[in-house]
Amino acid sequence: MSSTQTNNPGHGVTLERMLTLLVEHYGWPALAQRIPIRCFQSDPSIKSSLTFLRRTPWAREKVELLYQQYHRRQQGKAHPAED
Repeated sequence: MSSTQTNNPGHGVTLERMLTLLVEHYGWPALAQRIPIRCFQSDPSIKSSLTFLRRTPWAREKVELLYQQYHRRQQGKAHPAED
């Protein structure tokens, strides 16, 4: 069994789920600041953003990277260091 995916927070998570979590956490305006693409800035929706992201690899990579960063921060909050 390969261990290459064990540290990948995006493994098994759909693009729709990633985007939904990011929108719930940041909101569209803050998401558009972090990833300045028109589908996040002008009349954003999950459906239209997914259509764009599925056709645009560089934008999808940015969303996946932001999701990984978000996931790491959430994991850090869930497991505070013991004093």
